[in-house]
Amino acid sequence: MITWLRIGLIVIALFAVTLILLPFQLVGLLFDLKIRRRVPRYWHRAACWLLGIRIHVHGHLEYRRPLMLAANHVSWKDILVLGAVADVVYIAKAEVADWPIFGTLAKLQKSIFVMREQKRKTGEQVNEIAERMKAGEIVVLFPEGTTSDGNRLMEVKSSLFGAAAAAAPYTSEGVVHVQPVALAYTRVHGMAMGRFHRPIAAWPGDIELVPHLMGVLKEGALDVDVAFGETVDFRTGDNRKHLSQAITSRIRRMLIRHLRGRDYERQ
Repeated sequence: MITWLRIGLIVIALFAVTLILLPFQLVGLLFDLKIRRRVPRYWHRAACWLLGIRIHVHGHLEYRRPLMLAANHVSWKDILVLGAVADVVYIAKAEVADWPIFGTLAKLQKSIFVMREQKRKTGEQVNEIAERMKAGEIVVLFPEGTTSDGNRLMEVKSSLFGAAAAAAPYTSEGVVHVQPVALAYTRVHGMAMGRFHRPIAAWPGDIELVPHLMGVLKEGALDVDVAFGETVDFRTGDNRKHLSQAITSRIRRMLIRHLRGRDYERQ
């Protein structure tokens, strides 16, 4: 009974926060004001607090622009976590736009939806990502292209870094800054999560969304480490496969370090 009461209060509180912030975001979207980049951060922070997600930041967000963040992908909670830490915009697969609730939230944050199967639209999508970065927006890329179980970094697709290659020639210095980010869910109710319990935080994709969401609401009190690594400067003419390899190596090292409970050190 208490658990369901808690869930009910969380839903009501989150709905109230949404109603308060929604008018500001709609105005920002209508007139393309910079406020549309900041409002989602307040919403994500409120959502994390209500869900019991405690964020521990290690390192610092790169201050130079244009900036792309490349992070490992564990769950839909990654969106809340990174959104609570910085004013970011996400690259998402097109079907996310049709998801209940999450699709609407993604549109309100002006996410960039990509259709990977339709090659003829690839150029347009990459150009949009490049334009957004050139405008000073921080674009988040999940280069694995899917979620994992949270215990490892899956294969990274170098083709997804095409936006960095497209944007570089149009910047003042011919460079795009790509910063690796590791997301490690480490504790539940203050206790070390371990490999067996980490699926509480992870959403591999073969689990239905609603049951998983209810499980998170019931559980609460998750700790996540957000580690910002050393930025890779991708310049016009550079090889994106080399970029992919460098980013993959740095994310993997940071992820392993945090899953093992070691203090984070910049690479």
